[in-house]
Amino acid sequence: MSLKPFKSIGIGVAFSPNLKANLFEAARLSVFFESKLFLIHVGETSDEKLNALRSILQSFEKDNLDYEVVFKAGDPVDVILSAAEDKKIDLLILGAVQREHFVKYYIGSIARKITRRAKCSILLLIKPSVNRVPCAHIVVNGLKDPKTEQTITTAFYVSKKLNSHKITIVEEINNEEVAVKVDDDKSLRRATIMKERIKLRENSRVKDIISHIPNDYTKGKNIKLQAIFGKKGYSIGHYAQISRADLLVMNAPSKMTFWDRLFPHDIEHILTELPTDVLILQ
Repeated sequence: MSLKPFKSIGIGVAFSPNLKANLFEAARLSVFFESKLFLIHVGETSDEKLNALRSILQSFEKDNLDYEVVFKAGDPVDVILSAAEDKKIDLLILGAVQREHFVKYYIGSIARKITRRAKCSILLLIKPSVNRVPCAHIVVNGLKDPKTEQTITTAFYVSKKLNSHKITIVEEINNEEVAVKVDDDKSLRRATIMKERIKLRENSRVKDIISHIPNDYTKGKNIKLQAIFGKKGYSIGHYAQISRADLLVMNAPSKMTFWDRLFPHDIEHILTELPTDVLILQ
């Protein structure tokens, strides 16, 4: 794994009430990850806008924040995606939207389109803050997938940089793997034994992944392995919510088809109702 998976960070900049909080979150992450920050504004260049951005980011001068403002007119989705490609952005930060009258967040239409089409990693923020809120607990998927070792390793990297003390690796297991109809004590015991064997197998697989991660990333961390039987995407999202995780780290889906958009699964469950901040890794 690259020692610096996020060499460049991008964020779409709109002059909205959340502007300062969004910029502070992006700037802090750029400092933590030692990344260059690209502020992407969909609109025409103006000295007034430049001065406003400089004024907000002035407090990060002491941290040697390296940033560049990109102005481009056009469709917001196309502008942000093209800027991400042109500037070789590794991580794109997007804001989520709170449902009216509910303390639940979801992806707005523009952010959803960007998330589905982006070729870089995505960080979805539900409550950007001017003052830093510590990231104490990270939940990361441990499903059996070619991308998972990279995802878990990056989660430990992020944990080190953000000074998180706890990481939970969630192994989502499809209920169909326990192909036993439970209708009496004997079949219940058989199903229980099968589940325990699957848990041991999955824990062994994840422990092997952790053994390959540099000790500098893992030392001093409270590492928990959590096997969950249920629907992929929904199960880990629900777990992140009830465990009050500060960040959920997921693999990006390999491909997104028309049918995936009609019938949500895996990552789509997360996008529908965000349990916390979500990092989707390409």
